[in-house]
Amino acid sequence: MNRFGLLGRNISYSFSQGYFTEKFKGLGLKDHSYENFDIQNMDGFKNVLAQDNLKGLNVTIPYKQDIIPFLDELDEKAAKIGAVNTIQFSEKGLKGFNTDAYGFQKSLEPFLKPHHKNALILGTGGASKAVRFVLDELGIANTYVSRSKKEGQYTYNELDQSILEKNTLIINCTPLGTYPNIEDKPALPYQYIGPDHLLYDLIYNPEKTSFLAMGEANGATICNGLKMLEQQAEKAWEIWNNL
Repeated sequence: MNRFGLLGRNISYSFSQGYFTEKFKGLGLKDHSYENFDIQNMDGFKNVLAQDNLKGLNVTIPYKQDIIPFLDELDEKAAKIGAVNTIQFSEKGLKGFNTDAYGFQKSLEPFLKPHHKNALILGTGGASKAVRFVLDELGIANTYVSRSKKEGQYTYNELDQSILEKNTLIINCTPLGTYPNIEDKPALPYQYIGPDHLLYDLIYNPEKTSFLAMGEANGATICNGLKMLEQQAEKAWEIWNNL
């Protein structure tokens, strides 16, 4: 049996497990399985590695940065981003990759308009690093927004009309609004969002978060994280199989 899986915390449901189970079925790969490895902290990673026939792992919240010291090698892009969501197993050991950046770029590009020159990135976790990497590559100026004050970042309290009117691309990298807490949303002054805005949410469950619904009600273009996940999963499959 060729075993693949997802490393994370509290991942009773995961997109990856459903996606790859269907993919293996479609490809007729009866000797392939995909499972969730739910660990409470990185101490549990040793037990995961002790499993037989592991061929590849995905990594999700909250371990995309914590995993790095446990790897033997980092892909150049993952090193630049400072976060890993895909691990390749080989004779040389464990190599970390970041396919979030690829998935995000592929899913964002069809929605971009020339006026999307400035972006707000809500949240500062592992996924937000891949988002920033892509925006930098695309030449879109960007600023992190978080609850605590840090240099070069905004806090939610500082967001006003002029900041929102300037930053017409807003990307939610926080878990706020994920099922079952679907009423939650980032604390933005939503009244300043309008038709020039593109709101992108990394969340895919629910399909339309409160964040996206509020933007849509004000005429903004919206996109959820489903396409990003599909693209990053396909990229992970290529990495595991050296395609």
